Order: sequence, then C-alpha cells, then structure tokens
Amino acid sequence: MSTATLTSKGQITIPAAVRASLNLENGSRVEFVESANGQFLIVAATSSVQRLKGLLRKPQAPVSIEQMNQMIASRGAA
Repeated sequence: MSTATLTSKGQITIPAAVRASLNLENGSRVEFVESANGQFLIVAATSSVQRLKGLLRKPQAPVSIEQMNQMIASRGAA
C-alpha cells in the first residue's frame, strides 16, 4: 500500500508506484471519484473512457427516462 502526506497547501505527491501503474507523466490530470462507501478512487483523467467500465454499479432494476427526469427534477428543487 502506498501513502502520501498532505502539505499545508493541500498538495500531495502521488507515490512513484501509483504514478507508474496509472501511466501518469508530468502534466497528467487525475480525478478523485467518490465510491459508494465514502472512499475515493484516483482515476487518470487522460486515460481511455474504456478504463471507466465497471466503475459504477448497474441499477438493481431498469430505470426509464421519465424516472430519471423525475429524480433530476426532485434533486434540483432541493
């Protein structure tokens, strides 16, 4: 397991092993994606969209466009 220390400016250095695994180079961008259990995943933003496959769970039941629109409307009103 790799660890990093947060500086007073809110910066961290990503450990070399993690950078190599994600194929990160100078100027690469990363995204911090919150998972369902409150943990965060580090995703290379410069990688192919194909690498995101499987990141999110499939819904337990199919959701219609109408249901999606209703949910968006109800969350937007809050």
